Amino acid sequence: MKQIYVLFALFAAMTASAQQTIEVSVENTLKQARTDQPVVVQLKGYGTVSSALVTCGGQEVPCQLDDLNQDEQFDELCFLADLASKERKTYSVTLYAEGTPREYPARVYAEMLMRNDKVKEKNKHDNYISSLTARGDCANSYNLQHHHGVDFESELNGIRIYFDKRQTLDLYGKFHKRLELQATQFYTSAEQKAQGYGDDVLWVGNTFGLGAFRGWDDAKQQMTMVEPVKNRTQRVISYGPLRTIVEVVDQGWKVSADKPALNMTLRYIQYAGHRDTDVDVIFNRDATGYLFSTGIINVKGSTEYTDKRGLRACWGTDYPSTDTVNWKPETVGLAVLLQQGNIVQEWPANKDNYGFTVKADGRRMCYKVAYGSANEDFGFHSAAEWFGWLKAWRKEVEHPVVVRY
Repeated sequence: MKQIYVLFALFAAMTASAQQTIEVSVENTLKQARTDQPVVVQLKGYGTVSSALVTCGGQEVPCQLDDLNQDEQFDELCFLADLASKERKTYSVTLYAEGTPREYPARVYAEMLMRNDKVKEKNKHDNYISSLTARGDCANSYNLQHHHGVDFESELNGIRIYFDKRQTLDLYGKFHKRLELQATQFYTSAEQKAQGYGDDVLWVGNTFGLGAFRGWDDAKQQMTMVEPVKNRTQRVISYGPLRTIVEVVDQGWKVSADKPALNMTLRYIQYAGHRDTDVDVIFNRDATGYLFSTGIINVKGSTEYTDKRGLRACWGTDYPSTDTVNWKPETVGLAVLLQQGNIVQEWPANKDNYGFTVKADGRRMCYKVAYGSANEDFGFHSAAEWFGWLKAWRKEVEHPVVVRY
């Protein structure tokens, strides 16, 4: 009898800690099967959430809780759905007011590092940080961080964002589908290269690289850097395990001499299983009337693709460094996908970029970037393959899974 009472008490305590169970319907409206489709549940209105459990058909599904505004309250729950053609699944999401988030194997990674002068190996630095702010008059913010800025990855890609006025996305190309940046720190050793690890595959200079977001001087008809600013910040909002979220914050950016300065937050979201990256541009107030720019680098000798509706891409080969003795040429495919309502003008290609003049929707705009390396044993090895994937990618972006709860 005592054992029954104890079991009942334990069950009652567990039930009391469960705030609410939500039934989440996820539907694939396309005929092709889809994997790792992001499902995001907004937690506003559900009270305090400290942990969560997601199941489907009685099986536990990895999930993650994220505190986007860093107020120690979780704002979103995320999980990934695999769906057959035209399939609809129902997921049970149980939210708990107590406990801690469940742990699952990491499928993404993010890292910020300050240099450690006592460490000689370039891939073994250990001064980990989660945020860094530099004043606008900082003499050399580019060299403050070990690999020049925050980096992040999924199993398919790896990106670092330069901590300077360029805020360029630089690229890491992989041979195999796996996480590597914790081991290489964007500085792959000779031993690691012999083991099949990837490396830097793109020289970016002052170009857009992969979809850097910048200003626009309409009088001179040219792109401008993200300067002057009062302060520039990089920070990691979420380390995973299913998505990593990093932010670049430009406080007091004087975009144009004749307009008030803006605060801008660039939020980069990288989902597991994805080679594309979401870019959310958020302003502190209405940015209507301001002009901006983005695009991709014109890789030397590259073949261009544009559908004249916001999808612009290239496939080309160049050295990823000015050192052409110790580096080999790398072949990459790059792409940016804009919403048509944000496009002011698509520029003709110049020697540096395939670019756009863009505008915000009031306080924000969103777009996506993607890339591939010809080194991959899981990816693309010709312009035709890359451009073919991009057309299918656009279709998926335009038809996200339908989420109801």
